[in-house]
Amino acid sequence: MKRTLFSLGGAALLLTGCETAVVDRGAYLPINTTVNDRENRAGLVLLDERVRNSVTCPGIQETRMPDGRLQVAAQLRNRESRRIQVQVNCEFKDAQGFVIDATSYENVFFDENSQEAVKFVSMNNQAARYTIRIRQAR
Repeated sequence: MKRTLFSLGGAALLLTGCETAVVDRGAYLPINTTVNDRENRAGLVLLDERVRNSVTCPGIQETRMPDGRLQVAAQLRNRESRRIQVQVNCEFKDAQGFVIDATSYENVFFDENSQEAVKFVSMNNQAARYTIRIRQAR
């Protein structure tokens, strides 16, 4: 009798074994969706810290052309006492913020403490928003 109880207890112990962690598998919601999303909200973004220290934008002008295309002009200013070169492009977006058209990067050369204007025109009349992006010249 004692042997039977011991055998049943040993069998139960062997069958339970160690507890395993629950593995969570399923659909997840994205995290940190509002961290570093300035391109979704701003009309102009500076893509790296060096450009952030060198370039500013006193004003942006947007107009609709007669055919409905969006034209954007930005006045950029060199904040430094040296010549610099940056690259600028524009992403045109629909009303929901999805990119529908993007221009290629163009080089902009600044003399010391100078200002330069850049102008972009969307390819179609669907553009409702835009983001002008400025990065270091490569």
